Amino acid sequence: MKARGIENPYFREHEGAGSSGAVAEGRELITFSRYNYLGMSGDPVVSQAAKDAIDCYGTSVSASRIASGERSLHREIEKEIAELIGTEDSLIFVSGHATNVTTIGHLFGESDLIVHDALIHNSVLQGCQLSRATYLSFPHNDWQALDKILRESRSHFRRALVVIEGVYSMDGDIPELPEFIQVKKRHGAFLMVDEAHSIGVLGKSGRGIGEHFGINPVDVELWMGTLSKSFASCGGYIAGSGALIEYLKYTAPGFVYSVGMSPPNVAAALAAIRLLRKEPQRVTRLQELSELFLRLARERGLNTGASSGGSPVIPVIVGDSMKAIRLSQALFRQGIDALPMVYPAVPDNSARLRFFVNNTHTPEQIRFALDVVARELEALQKEGN
Repeated sequence: MKARGIENPYFREHEGAGSSGAVAEGRELITFSRYNYLGMSGDPVVSQAAKDAIDCYGTSVSASRIASGERSLHREIEKEIAELIGTEDSLIFVSGHATNVTTIGHLFGESDLIVHDALIHNSVLQGCQLSRATYLSFPHNDWQALDKILRESRSHFRRALVVIEGVYSMDGDIPELPEFIQVKKRHGAFLMVDEAHSIGVLGKSGRGIGEHFGINPVDVELWMGTLSKSFASCGGYIAGSGALIEYLKYTAPGFVYSVGMSPPNVAAALAAIRLLRKEPQRVTRLQELSELFLRLARERGLNTGASSGGSPVIPVIVGDSMKAIRLSQALFRQGIDALPMVYPAVPDNSARLRFFVNNTHTPEQIRFALDVVARELEALQKEGN
């Protein structure tokens, strides 16, 4: 980038708490680079809950929860998460990435098999490596290929775990969860669903991919999610059976040996979940805007890959990495913030800009942004020819 005189688009400083608007380098922008799907970060109710928690508990619990860091807020939010998803209990961790690493790395071992989607998040891969289990990938969203792998390999291992995501953060598509449930049942495997980008987003009331497909929550042994996107905070959770959660509380290294989540972060997420229950129209608007973005992008001839209707994650695939960076810079000059995803995060020939729709965007902002994208991309392609 330096050699070509292109400004580095990463680590750019942003100001303000707005969801669809941002200030960077002294300029107002329409931003599509934040995961604030429901507009909860910056919401007065959520912000006030965090402030009240500081007044009541301070800024840190100053210990692991198993020692002296337990606060009533911790159990309140864990009960709320379990009720939201439909499980017996849940457990919160201070980091979403660490949630996957410590849970997978702790629960599975050398005599086990882990089979994951080829596009699974880095945190799952790190957990697989830590576990020392045998781990294999299956082609993206291909439950038939998963079925074949388990049919050939399952009998050689003590336990088997299948890991998928609720909405994939690079492509914005949604797996056929009922089919994966049938496959895992057929082969006596556990199923883990990473709902980082689907909780609060999918389903009529934002309960996630389980509500989206109308499945029984107990058919998934490990529900994982983050609190940093729809729920305006930081951290992650595991939801499942009471026995599973009790075991993790006393044995998972990333929980037992880590400080408990800070009171303002817990309070913010707790307020966001409760606000979601009171205002399900936030989810309806998000889904409508996401559908609008996808439809208008396709009408303009943009390559949105496999992005599914209703998903707020929508890529615009442009090809090589340098073209993606240049397109991002062209948009930034016209007041639009959308970051490029380039090699090695994605293959070089599928480099892209990712757009994250928030329910605070307006149809006018979406139309304007897509008009600019189509115009600038066409100019880049002509320049390349």
